[in-house]
Amino acid sequence: MSELAPYAVSEANTRGRRVAEAPPLARGEFQRDRDRIVHCTAFRRLEYKTQVFVNHEGDLFRTRLTHSIEVAQITRSIARALRLNEDLAEAVALSHDLGHTPFGHAGQEALNGCMKDFGGFEHNLQSLRTVDLLEESYADFNGLNLLHETREGILKHCSPKNAELLGDIGRRFLEGRQPSLEAQLANLADEIAYNNHDVDDGLRSGLISLEQLDAVPIFARNRRTVEAAYPGLAGRRLIHETIRRMINMMAVDLIEQTRHNIQAADVTSLEDVRSAPRLVAYSTDLLPELRILKGFLRDNLYHHYQVLRMTDKARRIIQDLFGAFMNDPRLLPPQYQQMARNDKPRAIADYIAGMTDRYAMKEHRRLFAVGEIY
Repeated sequence: MSELAPYAVSEANTRGRRVAEAPPLARGEFQRDRDRIVHCTAFRRLEYKTQVFVNHEGDLFRTRLTHSIEVAQITRSIARALRLNEDLAEAVALSHDLGHTPFGHAGQEALNGCMKDFGGFEHNLQSLRTVDLLEESYADFNGLNLLHETREGILKHCSPKNAELLGDIGRRFLEGRQPSLEAQLANLADEIAYNNHDVDDGLRSGLISLEQLDAVPIFARNRRTVEAAYPGLAGRRLIHETIRRMINMMAVDLIEQTRHNIQAADVTSLEDVRSAPRLVAYSTDLLPELRILKGFLRDNLYHHYQVLRMTDKARRIIQDLFGAFMNDPRLLPPQYQQMARNDKPRAIADYIAGMTDRYAMKEHRRLFAVGEIY
């Protein structure tokens, strides 16, 4: 790792852990955070949680786990170029979806609807709740006892009402201050990953076509570059060569614009970062093309009738499970029955959010299919 920039997070300026621990012997504190995330139960469950396509629809589509790994790779590469704390940036990237529901955004929307009278549901808050409370691996504390900067990076946005309940980790939302550059970076690396890889998965599925993507300037331009360099190239090689150039274009643009922003804001310390406007950003030249790409994916992939059919099923599964457990919490596993004595809706949301796609479908059959045996 290159020498950190003066405005990067380091072990010298971290706000530390909620429960004090002896320092690690053969690794850094932020490496410890990353390692705890990789070894936790919620991280393993991401293997069977939807990105766009539900797990059983195909072996080669992205899952929340492969997406998180891809986000971490992009994050770490850009962090190195900007001389930021790579271990912190990677830890935030790997943990950003730990609290995501089964069935992707459809699952989150359904669970949020079920919880509308009980504080709502948002997967960033649930990811923080997972690392702060729900993971059960250590004798001395609940959760993973991560460093403050890792925890704040997980929480990308938060309402004032929720921020007031979160103490030190929510204060920046009330004071209008920014998280670290590492956290800002992980947020946009997430966007780089899903925009490009959803194109890849959409093409692989056959729900979108190369011909349709001619209307997306950033894809069409990079495709022409590939075809000029490799006449006759087609199929998966053409797609991969195009998408990797798109990822590189976005990453390089982000690096250059962020460097410019840091210099223009005269940022020389972590405190400067927290006081400045958002510094990690794309250029104004690239933003219109990214909006076109996102709009294309929304209209042609996320709202494709075949995707909507599955997401409609997913919503009904989540709603049915929530309703059954609210009606009779004795149907919950013993651990969650205990939690439900204090806050029944939140305990049910914790249980459902922790499910994988296939576990949620199986649990639904157990509760509603007459011939299903537990």
